[in-house]
Amino acid sequence: MAESAAFLRFEGIVAGYGGGDVIKGVDFDVPQGGVTCIVGPNGSGKSTLLKTVSGLVRPRLGQLWFKGTPLVGLTPREILQLGIVQVPQNHSLFREMTVQQNVELGAFLVKDKKVIAERLKHVTEIFPIVSERAKDKAGSLSGGQQRLVEFARCLMLEPELVVLDEPSMGLDPKTLRLVFDTIKLMNSVGRTVLLVEQNARQALRMSHYAVVLENGQLRLSGSGSEVLNNPEIGALYLGGSIKAMAQSAAPASNEL
Repeated sequence: MAESAAFLRFEGIVAGYGGGDVIKGVDFDVPQGGVTCIVGPNGSGKSTLLKTVSGLVRPRLGQLWFKGTPLVGLTPREILQLGIVQVPQNHSLFREMTVQQNVELGAFLVKDKKVIAERLKHVTEIFPIVSERAKDKAGSLSGGQQRLVEFARCLMLEPELVVLDEPSMGLDPKTLRLVFDTIKLMNSVGRTVLLVEQNARQALRMSHYAVVLENGQLRLSGSGSEVLNNPEIGALYLGGSIKAMAQSAAPASNEL
């Protein structure tokens, strides 16, 4: 198959666990420079799809392309080296290490200490909490503060693509807004963002592009506002399916 010219392209991705397919043939492109959001009901395969990008799940069929480079078969480390960093759903800081130590670990592929220091300075400008709580143990931070430090850590590799899995999980409304504002900030400083988010409405409002998964398949796609305003999105979040919604909306038959 010819190389893809897209920034990130999913081509016929089929993937799952233990022989069971969770993703069942997904195709779409992630545009460079924007925020792309994947939404859908629980169990639709959103997080599994993200794991195929970072190399944590290897697709059974299909290919992923990043700037023309095939990703399937690469190790997570090799994918990191290409400029793709994922922040997982569960908090991943080392609780007994300081905030600064955790952030510096984000540059573990960088050997030049001067470069690490320069990047730390830059990241601190974006995330003041890194300097404000530099010597505090990461375990002493609130959930929202830990998430910001995780964002700061991921930028230490200066990634081109930041992959976020449920970044607002378990956060209160005030902290949730801060996290979304921070995602927009990361995007504004040149990071393309691909995220899965359960707070669909807020995520879609800030997204340039969005896709909706249902039962491991792509059902809707378009700009964030188009997907947000599409009546089919309601069926997905009310526990129904698009097919069921279409059937219920169809005119009643006159046949006896």
